Amino acid sequence: MTRLFNDPAAFPLELIDGFVAAHADEVMAVPGGVVRSTAYDEVAVIVGGGTGHYPAFCGLVGEGVAHAAAMGNIFSSPSAQQAYSVARAADRGHGVIFTFGNYAGDVLHFGEAAERLRAEGVPTEIVLVTDDIASAPAGEEHRRRGIAGDLTVFKTLGAAAGAGYDLAETVRIGRHANDRTRSFGVAFAGCTLPGADAPLFTVPDGFMSLGLGIHGEPGISDVPIPPAADLAALLVERVLAERPTGAGDRVAVLLNGLGTVKYEELFVVYATVSRLLAEAGLVVVSPDVGELCTSLDMAGISLTLFWLDDELERLWTSPSAAPAYRKGAASAAAALSPEERARVQDRAATPVHAPAAPGSDVSRAAAARVVDALDVLTRTVVDAADELGRIDAVAGDGDHGIGMERGARAALDAARAARDAGSGAGSVLTRAGTAWADVAGGTSGALWGAALRAVGDRFGDETAVTAPAIASAIQAARDEIARRGGAALGDKTMMDVLLPYADRVAALDPHDPAAWRDAAAAAMADADATRDLVPRVGRARPLAERSVGTPDAGATSLALIITAVTAHVLGATPKETPA
Repeated sequence: MTRLFNDPAAFPLELIDGFVAAHADEVMAVPGGVVRSTAYDEVAVIVGGGTGHYPAFCGLVGEGVAHAAAMGNIFSSPSAQQAYSVARAADRGHGVIFTFGNYAGDVLHFGEAAERLRAEGVPTEIVLVTDDIASAPAGEEHRRRGIAGDLTVFKTLGAAAGAGYDLAETVRIGRHANDRTRSFGVAFAGCTLPGADAPLFTVPDGFMSLGLGIHGEPGISDVPIPPAADLAALLVERVLAERPTGAGDRVAVLLNGLGTVKYEELFVVYATVSRLLAEAGLVVVSPDVGELCTSLDMAGISLTLFWLDDELERLWTSPSAAPAYRKGAASAAAALSPEERARVQDRAATPVHAPAAPGSDVSRAAAARVVDALDVLTRTVVDAADELGRIDAVAGDGDHGIGMERGARAALDAARAARDAGSGAGSVLTRAGTAWADVAGGTSGALWGAALRAVGDRFGDETAVTAPAIASAIQAARDEIARRGGAALGDKTMMDVLLPYADRVAALDPHDPAAWRDAAAAAMADADATRDLVPRVGRARPLAERSVGTPDAGATSLALIITAVTAHVLGATPKETPA
């Protein structure tokens, strides 16, 4: 169990406070994460992801590794605003690289942040980490997620930047490092989120789960726990089977503890790992054994092999001096002066919103109705949060209900503030969408934020919101989510509800209440029908068969919201959402 916390919702921010207090000579806090508090003049490498994985991500900010870390809620990607703010603070005029594990929420949020930076003239690139061989078969490496192999890519990128590589060359070597990295892991017990009364998954006594994910996802199958030597052999066999084409015989090795496996146990396993690699004709270079990428209190281990060439080996073995990753004799960097620290903070603290012009009288009236509808949406999500988390945990990380509640509450607060400031319906929804994405993070946060902003763009701040305008806005939200998320009908996602719902809305008479009710009822039926589907995208994909029989959490939450908001718009009386 994760036992030590105050308010579970404040856990990510409080751990950053403590981390910065413990390492004030190396890092400083900015909105969305941490940056180096020492001077540098090079390409900025920004790592990131959800909290709960220490030393990833903040512990890797330092000389020879990362320049900054964008940190989201527990097991949830940082929002686009957080990633953007951290990048603004870290940029020194040589370009920015975002690097992170290949998870849908991270791809969406970091991608949006990159678009904003490029639009401002900041050269920005993305280097994905796809080392987990359990998450997709050979030949589909682009679909794999990132786990402990993050470190080999982060270290290579940071070392290259520190050696004076320009942006294009740093990106090149980072992607090459990812292509040469393979990982496989097992779990003996699941992890528990702060404040939760049960772990995200369980493993039968005496068994281990093969192919775990670092966000609390269970493995793809359970087998009896073997002796340490046999487990070492299993790990080595699985990873060596994925040897990259053209790889040589020199490898870096990471044997990673995921939270509660003790160092002594790791060394027992590594003794056999080392011997087996030597027997396979490999030369181990600068290995690491310990906690390198964790999952809160998960009991588990993973093995990563990083096949080196001369350039990769030089970068991998170069000195580093991050709080949680120190190798060699890195020279001490000059501390930033108070004035320089203030400038870094100023770059990060850009406003989330530009000032909004007041809406017209009819649009302000519509804005009040929008806030009422968001209130209904939020109450619906709050009431369903536990059940949404339960069904999400069957084949995912179980955070859908928590993330939806967090995002909806933030959206409602932002919408109320915009309404009270005299904004029209469009600005109210735009502010709500930005707040949802920023606070919730994760895939659903990015998609719901984009959907609300798309609806807001269609409504605007001048004209009345009519039934035909609502129908048109639903099409706009569908198109934006399809563009960003990439999911199709049958993938077992929210699109299995949204696509047919948008088609029905496009065909109905927008002035016919019965037609809207029928469309909402059909959405609920579509959500229930996802229980028979096999997921083809997202975190549930590696556990596809396990999810059969359970509806998709994202589809379910969308259908519940459609039903509740439709009933409200057609005549229900709203009540205030509890704070």
